[in-house]
Amino acid sequence: MGNPGAYYRSVAMQALTVFSLVAFFAADHVHGGNDGCQLFSCGHLQNISYPFRRRGDPVGCGSEAYELVCTSSKATIQINTGTYYVTAINYTDSYFWVMDANFDPNSSCPLPLWNHRPYSGSFGKLDSRGFFDFHIRSRIACFANCSEAVTNNSAYKPVACLGTNNSHVYVWVSQYAECSVEDLEPYCGYLAMIPFGEYHSSDWLQLQGASYADIRQIITKGFTVQFPVDGTLPPQPSTNEKLRKNINTCLNNSTRYFKEQISSASIMNWTHAFFWSEVHFLECVTQPPTHSSSDHYYTTKFVLVVATIVSAIAIPKFLFVLCRFLLAPLALWTFLLYKYWKTRITIDAVEKFLRIQQMIGPTRYSYTDIVAVTSHFRDKLGQGGYGSVYKGVLLPGGAHVAVKMLEGNSSCNGEDFISEVSTIGRIHHVNVVRLVGFCSEEMRRALVYEYMPRGSLDKYIFSAEKSFSWDKLNEIALGIARGINYLHQGCDMQILHFDIKPHNILLDSNFVPKVADFGLAKLYPRGDSFVPLSAMRGTIGYIAPEMISRSFGVVSSKSDVYSFGMLLLEMAGGRRNADPNAATSSQGYYPSWVYDQLTLQGEACEISPVIADMHELEKKLCVVGLWCIQMRSVDRPTMSEVMQMLEAGADVLQMPSRPFFCDEGHIHVEDSYHFTSELTTVSEELTAVSEEDEE
Repeated sequence: MGNPGAYYRSVAMQALTVFSLVAFFAADHVHGGNDGCQLFSCGHLQNISYPFRRRGDPVGCGSEAYELVCTSSKATIQINTGTYYVTAINYTDSYFWVMDANFDPNSSCPLPLWNHRPYSGSFGKLDSRGFFDFHIRSRIACFANCSEAVTNNSAYKPVACLGTNNSHVYVWVSQYAECSVEDLEPYCGYLAMIPFGEYHSSDWLQLQGASYADIRQIITKGFTVQFPVDGTLPPQPSTNEKLRKNINTCLNNSTRYFKEQISSASIMNWTHAFFWSEVHFLECVTQPPTHSSSDHYYTTKFVLVVATIVSAIAIPKFLFVLCRFLLAPLALWTFLLYKYWKTRITIDAVEKFLRIQQMIGPTRYSYTDIVAVTSHFRDKLGQGGYGSVYKGVLLPGGAHVAVKMLEGNSSCNGEDFISEVSTIGRIHHVNVVRLVGFCSEEMRRALVYEYMPRGSLDKYIFSAEKSFSWDKLNEIALGIARGINYLHQGCDMQILHFDIKPHNILLDSNFVPKVADFGLAKLYPRGDSFVPLSAMRGTIGYIAPEMISRSFGVVSSKSDVYSFGMLLLEMAGGRRNADPNAATSSQGYYPSWVYDQLTLQGEACEISPVIADMHELEKKLCVVGLWCIQMRSVDRPTMSEVMQMLEAGADVLQMPSRPFFCDEGHIHVEDSYHFTSELTTVSEELTAVSEEDEE
């Protein structure tokens, strides 16, 4: 909607137009009889009646002295020897406006004709020339041509455009209804005259000070003529006819009042337009015509018609105002209050939790403290799906911390924030990152962790140069397993991480691994092996099959075991499990390739070149990883069993069944499963995985 004001004005005008038509027909129904002559239109004039008539109308319809000549745009009347345009008719006060047809209002210096004028006189008489007497209700502008300049009469206004070197033209406004000889100066002669305006005895003094330009502007509007003057009264309309005309007139006045008020930009005028137009109509219509008995005028039919019109106009405007200015804002405010209420509930829930947490958990910091700790977020460590991580320093003491600022779209409901604070706020384990503190002010939230100077594990295992010895790599893998096992078994509630991957394993200054980023973690009873399917979240490439479909088992702590197995294989291979740039297609998916290499030794009873070059600890990491990524969760070990396998030697470990990701042609009969089509689909999706998604 481009312009609201124009829209409201359009709606209001359309409504008023529709109901004005209803009111017009209702009023026309009241019309019980008239003088037998039809109303007619002439030029721009509508609903013309007695005493006017058109040429060719039946005898008795109107007066011949008021016969109009009609064209497409003008109504013309003959008054004595002059021709005049009828511009308006006032039936209430019985007069009409006319303008001299020979007077050019567009001329910059017009002069009326000198040889004709509408004479005034008593009603119903003819003068000696047989001209009909009209009663002029207007002032007279008199023009005179003087041989000398008039300096002693202020009523004379010079008309410079009509004067010459030897003559001076003046105009003055006569105090009477005609130009008098007494008003002429001795050296002046009568030139022309023209009536103008509507006569009021109080306006003569004002016109004395008017200039020729002012008088000319008034002249162009014409003058008024009283009717009737033919000595007979028109056929008296019935009460119903008077009622119909009165209602039509008042309805037109009310419409005009509405248009005038609504066209203004003032709020007060708009209020008048919407709420006072009906009052304006009632004030007009409840005044009976002159010499009418109010008891006879206010009939039951009159009251019903007026009530119908007022209702037809007022009710739609009331509904429009109610819907637009009351119901619509009320609905908007209700929606905003609801959103505010929902936000306050979330904030209050978080605040209630934080008050409890403050007594048993990490330190709570204000947002200004966070700004100071991070030096206005100067040193950015990284960007993840949950927000940005900045390096900071706690004072006093100068301990380094990592501050994770949670973005609004990831923590707007407070669930992930509460999950992370409640999960790691009570954990104290050497292989789990420690939560130092947190911040929560309205929707601004932050988590303060101990700072891990060595960064995340992915920077080392995927580097071109070998960063760790196999002993150190095995030590790191065992530390990660201990941290995950603590989450599963060391707390009152088992904590399922759901997002184990190299990016979420941080290393301290001594390369001690710590499990981090608990944004997806959930707490469940330790003895409960069933986890809702709504927990299906994580990173493609590390997510367990049962997280996608229950056909592969239930979601449990074994889901973290699967992710850890994929992590072990990447640590052992020094590459991502899915490598589209591998030398051969058989090496594209590392778990499949390493399984083939390990099983080839047993089937051929000989050691392949690859296995011969494989370190014992590398082989152990691969075997443990293959056990962890078994398709069915029941076939995977627990994290405590994984720890035992990592602490044992490589020669005591048995090869697991072939994982689901291998081609069916290579699956041993005794190790095969009867997979459903759903399994085949999920297998294709998981083996086609690309680079891991960065948080």
